[in-house]
Amino acid sequence: MMSIRRKPQDEVLSRFGRVREACRHGAETWRLNASDAADRIAPAAQRTRDVAADRIMGARGWSAPRIENAARYVEGGLAPRVSSFLSDVADRVEPPKPSHRGRNITMMMLAAVAAVGIAGAVMTKRNSMQSLMEDDMSQPEAPAKSEANSHAHTP
Repeated sequence: MMSIRRKPQDEVLSRFGRVREACRHGAETWRLNASDAADRIAPAAQRTRDVAADRIMGARGWSAPRIENAARYVEGGLAPRVSSFLSDVADRVEPPKPSHRGRNITMMMLAAVAAVGIAGAVMTKRNSMQSLMEDDMSQPEAPAKSEANSHAHTP
């Protein structure tokens, strides 16, 4: 059965103190063990770093010429073909240019009408000039007045 009485304060504090002391001791032990583990692992980690650095340099040395060859191939062989292909596709995709046949015919008809109009105006002007000239020719000339009659008399 469980007692509902309060435990004395000293007993509670002593239990809390023991737990706190156990935690401190455990943390100190973990710290020492972690330090020992780090000391043991450090040389292996350094060797791993060195091996990884050597292998990375080897991989870079192996891949650099292959990347250079790929760049030359793309530049000299693939790029012109891709460019030509894209140009052909663009020509096929582009819609046909609209023809201006109707507009061209309208402009030619307008030019013909204007030419006929100008020709008609020129012919009309020429005919009117000829008729004026014929009228001048058909009228008899009046006798010339004498010089004496042409001057006004002054009193």
